[in-house]
Amino acid sequence: MRSRPLILPALDLLLVAWAWLLAFWFRFNLDIPEEFLDLLLATIYWPVGAYGVGLAAFRVHRQIWRYTSVTDLNRLAFAISSAALFTAAAILMMRYPSFPRSVLLLHPLLVALLLGAARAGWRTWNDRGNQAAADGKPLVVIGSIADVAATLGTLRASRQWALVGIVSPDPLETGRSLQGLPVLSRLQDLGDAMRKTMATTAVVAAAPGSAARREALMRASDLGVSLLTLPRPDEWLHAQGSTEPRKVELEDLLGRLPVQLDVAGLADLFSGQTVLVTGAGGSIGSELCRQIARFGVGRLVCVDVSEFAIYQLEQELRAAHPQMQGLYYTANVREAARLGAIAQRHRPAVVFHAAAYKHVPLMEDLNEIEALRTNVLGTMNVARMAGECGASRFVQVSTDKAVNPTNVMGASKRLAELVVQGVAREFAATQYVSVRFGNVLGSSGSVVPLFTNQIARGGPVTVTHPDIVRYFMTIPEAAQLVLQAGLMGQSGQIFVLDMGEPVKIVELARMLIRLSGKTEQDVPITYSGLRPGEKLFEELLANDETTEPTPHPKLRVAKTNGQQAVEMAALVHWIAEAGPAPSGTELRAWLRAQVPEYVAR
Repeated sequence: MRSRPLILPALDLLLVAWAWLLAFWFRFNLDIPEEFLDLLLATIYWPVGAYGVGLAAFRVHRQIWRYTSVTDLNRLAFAISSAALFTAAAILMMRYPSFPRSVLLLHPLLVALLLGAARAGWRTWNDRGNQAAADGKPLVVIGSIADVAATLGTLRASRQWALVGIVSPDPLETGRSLQGLPVLSRLQDLGDAMRKTMATTAVVAAAPGSAARREALMRASDLGVSLLTLPRPDEWLHAQGSTEPRKVELEDLLGRLPVQLDVAGLADLFSGQTVLVTGAGGSIGSELCRQIARFGVGRLVCVDVSEFAIYQLEQELRAAHPQMQGLYYTANVREAARLGAIAQRHRPAVVFHAAAYKHVPLMEDLNEIEALRTNVLGTMNVARMAGECGASRFVQVSTDKAVNPTNVMGASKRLAELVVQGVAREFAATQYVSVRFGNVLGSSGSVVPLFTNQIARGGPVTVTHPDIVRYFMTIPEAAQLVLQAGLMGQSGQIFVLDMGEPVKIVELARMLIRLSGKTEQDVPITYSGLRPGEKLFEELLANDETTEPTPHPKLRVAKTNGQQAVEMAALVHWIAEAGPAPSGTELRAWLRAQVPEYVAR
């Protein structure tokens, strides 16, 4: 089969020779005199040789005909132009007697026609073959012509579907066509288009997070239409390059632009180094471990209080990164001696602290002291451990609930930020930063798993208030921005992530209901009222804070006016003296003294 790549270049040269013959033929009105026939044969090696060199110089032979694009045709045009000039120069310099110069003009036109037609014909044949090879399932594409054009090649390469038309959110595009695929209707008339084509499935080509995607979901659910989308680029890596359409997920509807990472900087930070992650078995911690493993970390020390969570993480990372040295500890961040022993043994260069209690209602009643012991003392223990073992960087995962907190969990995380800034003053050699962000889609304790379970049971889906809004981002995006902040941060800084636009929780519930193939008539939504300490909306900055930009478009630095110092010894003493079950009133009063912006609700 080694000779197969030579077939197409040979065919090109054969067409070049055929065009030379046709140029003479047309020049003499389809009847070439005998003396000019001899001249044709005597000169044919010039165009064949010149075009052979020109096509090779522009690497036209490397093109795959079935995927010929406008770029390929442009390259072909440059090759033909240069070869035509060389052929004309050679023929004229050789001074062949009575050579018809019009042939030199006709020939490149005929070559362009023949070579372009060969490629277009081959692609058309293959596209028809792909459609014929599909199993007959008609598929409608939803999106503007510009969106569909970017994905049409991928969709047509699928062996499972046959494309039958486009439904566009732009009514002005109705009646037009794209590469032979008609725009059947506007999005509001999706039902008519589905009935006309007898399709039961549609694929959304509109941009992630666009209004067209959300409207398509709502209409498809009402019509009983199965809605698909193409995999995101990050999924191609995990799916061995699969580009087959898949079911629409919540991330597709709330989609955000991919995070731009300083890959070279992160590789320098992690490659061959020891990195320690607390809360490694949690939603954010485990994703941090996955991302860090990608950058060639020398040794990854994973710490979590949950035996099951750390076991699951061990199994996953061993399978995905068998060459990486992973060490998996069951340990509690509240035990400073245990943390110190782990750190002194492995000497991590970078520490990520993701261990925390984060469920607002649970920490608001009955468990207030647990929030202080883990979120505050645990943070202090890990931060000091990082400094004592000589780590170059420490990154704490914080939350938007730490801003003007109205609950114990948020106030404990704000106090943890102050503790990190206090420890930073003790260990000048270590860069300490905190990173705030909002809710993470699919993380443990978030509303998405709760709503999913309620929908599976047939409802109702409980929303606390019709106007409550939250910021959301995906777990990989959150983890990547934590890594980026750790790379670029200066000691004592608090980073604020660009969380995009807030999302109404009731709209989130409606989208999840539609994604399950049901409607609000099947699964009703009820309102339970705000829980203790819960806000209608979350903030990313306190009233006395402003931000400064950073080189990364999704990261800003919070600037706090009159930064409050924390008395570490007094803090440790009070929590120890409070005992296992302190008065909630007393605890909140002490917490307000440490975090003045905390206002209990």
